[in-house]
Amino acid sequence: MKRWFLILISILGLFSLSGCGYNQFQSLDEQVKSSWSEVLNQYQRRADLVPNIVATVKGEANFEQETLTKVIEARAKATSIQATPELVNNPEAFKKFQDAQGELSGALSRLMVVAEQYPQLRANQAFRDLRVTLEGTENRITVARNNYIKSVQEYNVLARQFPTNLTAMIFGYKPKANFTVENEAAISAPPKVDFSDEKKQ
Repeated sequence: MKRWFLILISILGLFSLSGCGYNQFQSLDEQVKSSWSEVLNQYQRRADLVPNIVATVKGEANFEQETLTKVIEARAKATSIQATPELVNNPEAFKKFQDAQGELSGALSRLMVVAEQYPQLRANQAFRDLRVTLEGTENRITVARNNYIKSVQEYNVLARQFPTNLTAMIFGYKPKANFTVENEAAISAPPKVDFSDEKKQ
């Protein structure tokens, strides 16, 4: 009985140390969720652009069907993963999500490179507008992802440093998944969408 009493006193003493970060965990957890929601919002914005891009490109005679098919398949794969807030707490599911988004980035990049070979498509105003929108969306994705990375870093530091790591241990606050260097490199490069005539001269 005395042993349990000492454990209880130790735990109470733990919480007296500047609150042991409990409230800070709540605040940073909400910040991570908010940052993650913005990442998803921008990925969804990109996914919504794909059907319009595909439809515009399909109007070009003899356009490479394989390239279009890969974009369509990559979009389907990326949007099939249910990106819930809990995804950031599951490293395996998080990696699958990153890989799927990386595939879509790569497929869109290839599509834009191939599109450069079609002067009529490059001159199409609707396609040019979509290209500009895609560029802007890729930039927004980069900003949102960077904000998420910073939020997760703050949370993970709190979860690992003393004495807040004890609070994390008691309440089960585990470090959250973040974009890895390998995946970050794969998905951070925006599609090449430079259609300037300088390259054709």
